[in-house]
Amino acid sequence: MKKIILTYGTFDLFHIGHLNLLQRLKSLGDYLIVGVSTDEFNALKGKQTIIRFEDRLKIVENIKHVDLAIPENNWEQKIQDIKKYNVSIFGMGHDWEGKFDDLKEYCDVVYLPRTQGISSTDIKDTLKVLDKKHINDMKQALDVISNIVSRLD
Repeated sequence: MKKIILTYGTFDLFHIGHLNLLQRLKSLGDYLIVGVSTDEFNALKGKQTIIRFEDRLKIVENIKHVDLAIPENNWEQKIQDIKKYNVSIFGMGHDWEGKFDDLKEYCDVVYLPRTQGISSTDIKDTLKVLDKKHINDMKQALDVISNIVSRLD
C-alpha cells in the first residue's frame, strides 16, 4: 500500500528551504501531494504574495519530489483532502508545531525542521529597501540633509 504524504504552503519566492522541506517530506513515503495556497486564501490569512498563484502552482508541480500539486482554498480543506487522497502522513514545518494535531484523528502528523537562515518573509523584508516608497523616503531625507549642509557652507 502506498504511503501518501500531504502538506500545504504558500511557496512564494520559492527557495532552498521550500525544496528541503519537500524533499524531507517525500522521504517519509511514496507519494507527495502539495497544496499551494491560492491568492484569495492568502488574502484571507492576511498574506500578500509576490508570485501569483498560477505561477507558484506551476513551480511546485515541477519539483521532482512532488507527485501532485493542488490548490489550497481554505482551512477546512485539509480533512477533505486527507480522506480524498487516503493520506498516511500530514506534514508541515516545525513553526506550525501543534497547530494541526487535530488531524491525528485521520492520519499521522509530523512537524519537520525548517532550513535555518532562509524564509520568504526574510526575503520580502530584504526587498523592501527596493520599494518605490522607501526610495522616495530616502530621496526626501537626502534633500533635507543636502539643505542642512548647504546652510553650513
